[in-house]
Amino acid sequence: MIVETLTSPVILFFILGFMAAAIRSDLTIPEPFAKAMSIYLMTAIGLKGGVEVASTGFSDALASAAIVGVVLGLTLPILAFFLLRTFGKLDASDAGAVAAHYGSVSVVTFVTAVELLSGQGMRPDGFMVGVMALMETPAIITGLLLARAYSKKSEAIPATGSAADERPNLMHEVLTNGSVILLLGAFAIGMVAGEARFEPIKPLFAVGFNGVLCLFLLDMGLIAARRLIQTRKITVPLAMLAILLPIINGSIGTVAGTLIGLDPGSAAILGVLCASASYIAVPAAMRLALPQADPGIYLSMSLGITFPFNIIFGISLFAALANFLG
Repeated sequence: MIVETLTSPVILFFILGFMAAAIRSDLTIPEPFAKAMSIYLMTAIGLKGGVEVASTGFSDALASAAIVGVVLGLTLPILAFFLLRTFGKLDASDAGAVAAHYGSVSVVTFVTAVELLSGQGMRPDGFMVGVMALMETPAIITGLLLARAYSKKSEAIPATGSAADERPNLMHEVLTNGSVILLLGAFAIGMVAGEARFEPIKPLFAVGFNGVLCLFLLDMGLIAARRLIQTRKITVPLAMLAILLPIINGSIGTVAGTLIGLDPGSAAILGVLCASASYIAVPAAMRLALPQADPGIYLSMSLGITFPFNIIFGISLFAALANFLG
């Protein structure tokens, strides 16, 4: 499966972008085009998931996966936080910010995993799109609570003044995050429309999906490599944790998915969601809530190390584990 993954055009485009940035090529993807691709991909995956749920109906598996996903989103940052504090030697603010990233999810990793697993005959259930959207925000709450609880008094986040004024802004940022709104909205539209009404727009959102995903991952490869080149904050222990945490979290998610009765494809996707680290929604929230946390650490770990590891190796690892357990 790793060989199949590494020879997939989707992954090869990511590797091309990573190598181009590593040799300092001037290859770039215009920002407006990259944003348009993000909107397209999230809309497509939400629509297709909603249509599939409309075809199969609600089930106990959907409810179980949603509950387990939220619980894991709340609890996985706790393990990450203490590993980052003890082994990574980070202070409470940085550890809380990084831990929040490793409890949330990466939409791009999810989309890539769905396509790769579908190509291997392990297509996950459509309702996992909804589970992904639910898992995006709980980790932010846990990360902030841990950062505040373990900060020294002299470093604690003020309870009054500007920090208190930013709390409504933070909640608004979390609850109205663009990716969450678009995913859930497209998912709802797909459920309401159903398969028959989806047919007229299916060529746009189904036929061109893989091609757009290839170009998007080319851009992500460029960004990931450039982030690693620019940072000077990643120590060897932090780099090790950026690989160890997705393996631990992904294994927990895959086992949990299997225990609640998900099929191997859906269990593997739950593992991928637990292993992935957010680099869009959580950084935006951390800028408001933990401005003293260093973006050079949490962005470099999540985007520069964990994202490439999951794309190239992690998806295959959790698929193999799900197959073995199933």
